[in-house]
Amino acid sequence: MAQSRRIEKVAALIRKEMSHLLLTGLRTNLIQSTMITITDVEVSGDLQHCKIFVSIFGDSNHKNTVFSELEASQVFLKGELGRRLQMRRAPEVVFKLDRGMEKGTPVLDLLGQLEDERKAKNLDLTENQD
Repeated sequence: MAQSRRIEKVAALIRKEMSHLLLTGLRTNLIQSTMITITDVEVSGDLQHCKIFVSIFGDSNHKNTVFSELEASQVFLKGELGRRLQMRRAPEVVFKLDRGMEKGTPVLDLLGQLEDERKAKNLDLTENQD
């Protein structure tokens, strides 16, 4: 129980520091000018590995370019994370592209269509009763 709480705290700290690093730490215009959201952080039980799930706003070409830029700066980000968290060994950082936001939009569109159809049927029923 205490072990999992510690892992959760480390994951929250990594998320906070990585967000700060992406905003101010990297000097690439591409990353600073792109909206990047850290959606989740998974840390292994031994605190040696860390998966950071990111959502990148833009078209697929832009996403791929920004994601490759993030992967290229993994070594720098790992070093900065180690310094900021003051851990004995900084975890290996791996970025994963989170496509949950992309999948959610079509579902929301379908729900909106269903709502419109339901409203249209209700209007037809009330008109027929008059």
